[in-house]
Amino acid sequence: MITFILSIVGLIAGYFLYGKFVEHFFGASDQHETPALKINNGVDYVPMPTWKVFTIEFLNIAGLGPIFGAILGAMYGPMAYVWIVFGCIFMGAVHDYFSGMLSVRNEGASIPEIVGKYLGPGFQNFMRLFSLLLLIFVGVAFVSGPAELLTTLTNGGLKLWLYVIFAYYLIATLLPINKIIGQIYPLFGAALLIMAIGIAGAMIYYGFAGELAMKEISFTNLKNWHHHPTENILFPMMFIVISCGALSGFHSTQAPMMARCIKKESYGRHVFYGAMIAEGIVAIIWATAAMNFFGGPDGLNTTMQMEGHNPAWVVNEISRSWLGTVGAIFAIIGVIACPITTGDTAFRSARLTIADVFKLDQSSIQKRLWVSIPLFAVGFVLSQLEFATIWKYLGLSNQVLAVVVLWAGAMYLVKVGKPHWMLSLPAVFMTVVCVTYLIVAPLKNGGFFVDPSTGLPLGILLGLASFIWFLRSARKHRG
Repeated sequence: MITFILSIVGLIAGYFLYGKFVEHFFGASDQHETPALKINNGVDYVPMPTWKVFTIEFLNIAGLGPIFGAILGAMYGPMAYVWIVFGCIFMGAVHDYFSGMLSVRNEGASIPEIVGKYLGPGFQNFMRLFSLLLLIFVGVAFVSGPAELLTTLTNGGLKLWLYVIFAYYLIATLLPINKIIGQIYPLFGAALLIMAIGIAGAMIYYGFAGELAMKEISFTNLKNWHHHPTENILFPMMFIVISCGALSGFHSTQAPMMARCIKKESYGRHVFYGAMIAEGIVAIIWATAAMNFFGGPDGLNTTMQMEGHNPAWVVNEISRSWLGTVGAIFAIIGVIACPITTGDTAFRSARLTIADVFKLDQSSIQKRLWVSIPLFAVGFVLSQLEFATIWKYLGLSNQVLAVVVLWAGAMYLVKVGKPHWMLSLPAVFMTVVCVTYLIVAPLKNGGFFVDPSTGLPLGILLGLASFIWFLRSARKHRG
């Protein structure tokens, strides 16, 4: 149990120690009036209690990401622990904090507008299109997945469930944020946390009872355990598969929604940094459960690859075995309801992004309909694609978005006269990850399938080139 417990302790310590340092370094101050109080239009800018804002942010960024992603990432073995813990503390939570707080400082602006302010109009236009496409694909993915599961459970028609979920999404996108999202999200957030805590408690119980042989991390098992290691290379594949729980660009699209709802800047660490740490804890729990329930990463790979099961089946099997009927109920809530709560805010963020681009007033429901109806029409057309096809486009796109946001945050630090290393070093690392993935990934996953002996040096070279570009740009801003 040492690896599992130390991972949890490390994440919690990261929140109190490094999170506090990041907050102080950013310069959060309650002297600044937040957009929630300054604008407060009763629709998107609404002051809400901090615990509720935290819960909404947590569900916005989580959904099934820290569950499914962690299970798929656990197939690579104990290296997943290293990436989740250190990635979450030093990259993901910092990325989320700066995404939220820069939005707070810019009157709740969407992430493309923030990127444009610090990296220029070229990046701004790229981000407007790129983030909008990502949001639509996330929304569609989190319609298709739950709809397919509900069809299986109820023997109902797939299209019927697609209509039902899309109808809910439209309502949640149009109504003020405190009417539906603010009311039901705390319940779903509690369900997700209870499920994770229940699984963690079961692991601890069975572990100390000697009924579960927990695999500890060691230098000898820090290798690629994946069943198809030539197509699923540890670096960079695992760093793309495990995004939610370690680092996810999608989070930057969600942070501005909560930046419009927090009452004080000092609450930003609890909401933005804290929600990411909570997601990292959920990811650690599910990665550990998946690795050990089947006897180790090799057993997990056998279950997933040779027996043809998927993460939803793994969640259901573990929950039923360890938590009984109650566990099954929470598994259903987690596997169906939680992605829906991420999908609705994805579409809401897309509406806000379009409104920010074209400076559209969103105070009346009629004006929100003008943006939402075409958006949902596109989403419904895309929902007819296979879920696997939709999901394939999310992984790399998600981390590319994170790279751009990290570089934008680093440039912000340059412009305010502060050292940029807190964000520029993670940006370089993730640039190498994304470029290398694009070069070496199989064709079916969107890559060029170049031999890693060539692809990795090329990825490192292009990552360093991006850093040189950044340093030259930073010098001009200082000058």
